Amino acid sequence: MAPRFLLFSLVISLLLSLSLAEIHFSEIRSDDRQIIPFDEFGFTHFGRLELNVTNIHLSNPNPDLDRSKIGFFLCTLDSWLHVINQLEDGEVACALQSDLIKPVFTFNDLKKDQNSLSKMVTQNDADQFTLVFANCLTSLKVSMDVKSVMYNLDRGGKVRDYLSAGKTILPRVYYLLSLIYLGLVCVWIYVLYRKRLTVYRIHFFMLAVAILKTVNLLCEAEDKSYIKRTGYAHGWDVLFYIFSFLKGITLFTLIVLIGTGWSFLKPYLQDKEKKVLMIVIPLQVVANIAQVVIDETGPYGQDWITWKQVFLLVDVVCCCAVLFPIVWSIKNLREAARTDGKAAVNLMKLTLFRQYYIVVICYIYFTRVVVYALETITSYKYLWTSVVAGELATLAFYVFTGYKFRPEAHNPYFVVDDDEEEAAAEALKLEDEFEL
Repeated sequence: MAPRFLLFSLVISLLLSLSLAEIHFSEIRSDDRQIIPFDEFGFTHFGRLELNVTNIHLSNPNPDLDRSKIGFFLCTLDSWLHVINQLEDGEVACALQSDLIKPVFTFNDLKKDQNSLSKMVTQNDADQFTLVFANCLTSLKVSMDVKSVMYNLDRGGKVRDYLSAGKTILPRVYYLLSLIYLGLVCVWIYVLYRKRLTVYRIHFFMLAVAILKTVNLLCEAEDKSYIKRTGYAHGWDVLFYIFSFLKGITLFTLIVLIGTGWSFLKPYLQDKEKKVLMIVIPLQVVANIAQVVIDETGPYGQDWITWKQVFLLVDVVCCCAVLFPIVWSIKNLREAARTDGKAAVNLMKLTLFRQYYIVVICYIYFTRVVVYALETITSYKYLWTSVVAGELATLAFYVFTGYKFRPEAHNPYFVVDDDEEEAAAEALKLEDEFEL
């Protein structure tokens, strides 16, 4: 009983995955898992599911096999929690026997010498449903090709919307965000032109990051727009992954470079700082590969959980690694402020790097917590709010970074008088409370 409970508890975590569902093709080969979750979708009152399963092969060809215990069904997360209770209490022996699910079909519908099944299900209950395959026969291995199509119809029943009910407005959201970032790029170009005499190489790197983010959002908008209308990305998903990869690497590299003070504080990187870059960049490559595998395979893949764990682990390591250069810069500035006779200059630099450290912490960690919380507690109709929250936090981080490290004709680091120097020296005597 305990292993069964652990198995179904694992499935709950899969059902919590908020991946987008459109037209999916899945290949299952010699799989003996009792439960295989497929696509998750938010249906309106005019929802449809078209399921086509071909090349069905069972490891046990016995004609007396109880095939009613093998099949597909739709289930909400709340219903699934009650199904688990029914299984634990012995009320039902198989999830397909529960009255809390919405059966699609079982393999009992297979006729002699038939190896394919197809069915269209009308879904009038507005909710977030997951398509699940159940195999309640011990040691039976199943092979099949599954094509699932989920969509909602407009009130006239003519126009299909292949995006989940909670994410159908995402194309417009991403288009709007891409325009905002385009405006940000134009403002930054104007600033670089106006302040061209005090521009450093790091400022052009910031421009590259902003451009990549803009193009990435545009590709994602096109990706979701095509999926919404046709169910297919038509190649925009490839461009989205490419620019996501480039944006991820450049963003983390930018944080490392700013954290070390490269270009505007010093023209070189120390060996330990180069090592951080050599760690962050390969890890970002692995993280992007893992993200592609997660997005493209979905939870039905046998290694899906492994790849999801790899992505989370690499993401955490990258987030921790980019903080080290900022900590080193803060410590170096604190030491220099007490020894080189320029207390005010170094105190201002130190204050800036402290602020940036705190903002990076908030952006990397707290933003992710907020987004995850919104995905967990928000109604399926408003799942787009988690996307908006994450993107607005990213936009705020970009604006803060650009504003704090903008090129200045009269650099406040070097324009200080004696009174400011004395005040800064006194402040440094009291500043040991901020330790990292």
